[in-house]
Amino acid sequence: MYIKRLLLIVVFLGLVGGGLFAYMVYDSFFLPNTRFNNEEAFVYVSSEAEFAQVKGMLEPLLEDLESFEAVAKRKQYMNNVRPGKFRLTKGMNNNEIVNALRIGNIPVKVSFNNQETLPLLAGRIASQIEADSLSLLNAMTDSAFLKENGLSPEAALALYLPNSYELYWNTGAEEFRDRMLEEYNRFWNAERQKKAEKIGLSPMQVTALASIVHKETTKVEERPRVAGVYLNRLRLKMLLQADPTVIYAIKKESGNYDTVIKRVLYRDLALDSPYNTYKYPGIPPGPIAMPDISAIEAVLNAEKHKYLYFVVDVENFGYHKFAESLSEHNRNKVQYVRWINGQNVYR
Repeated sequence: MYIKRLLLIVVFLGLVGGGLFAYMVYDSFFLPNTRFNNEEAFVYVSSEAEFAQVKGMLEPLLEDLESFEAVAKRKQYMNNVRPGKFRLTKGMNNNEIVNALRIGNIPVKVSFNNQETLPLLAGRIASQIEADSLSLLNAMTDSAFLKENGLSPEAALALYLPNSYELYWNTGAEEFRDRMLEEYNRFWNAERQKKAEKIGLSPMQVTALASIVHKETTKVEERPRVAGVYLNRLRLKMLLQADPTVIYAIKKESGNYDTVIKRVLYRDLALDSPYNTYKYPGIPPGPIAMPDISAIEAVLNAEKHKYLYFVVDVENFGYHKFAESLSEHNRNKVQYVRWINGQNVYR
């Protein structure tokens, strides 16, 4: 009888212990373990991060860090940390949190537009993905990459088409650059290449000219007409004489791209730079800024007309007055010069 009672006690204690263990396992795995009030929180895990860094990021987000660590160990996450951007939702349990950190890398939207130089572009991209601006700039200017793809250092900016792209946050510098090359090649399909050939320009020249058109007018509907003026000048072997190229040449020479220049002076036109289209014929060696896609399309689908000149329309700001002859242009220009002098704009 004593032995039977002892066995019953042992069995009972075993059941109790097993139940407690099962509850502890259930508690660790399946009870909610978040402490943030928002519906979701995001964790950015770098490519070099180890489990200790992940714990540090999760500490303010979880109720019980120890139970999370126990589950992470059991699911072998501690030695298999994955980089990326991860979403945690309110009320997640440890099992769900570990799963999210293992396989839940979500993409981010990377956007850029109108950067005037590769360093400025690199800085813009670095604020949106893990890669830093120096590694991005090094990848963008890598001589072997440029040579392999027929790019000069001056034309390298043309590779990057302003838009929004879906990438993973942990995208590396070379991965980003190579993705942009794919997008560039996709954009320059057979139809667009045929249009470029028809106007006697390469895709890079189209982009360089588009950057001038982009700077000349913010009005998308006016860009095909402005593009037509420059194409007419190229056909007649006239100088482009585009003020934005002179402004860019001044900035490039000084190294200060934040300089604000509202008026090009006669002395500026003598600046010896391949970007000075008052001095050097043809299209500059590279874009003077990152043109909108609308500006590229404006060059490829330029308006056909006989205009050779244009000047700011002071009666309809944002737009321009166009002229076929120099005498007509000079008459239009008188109004603009009178207006800008009245604004006391001397630089």
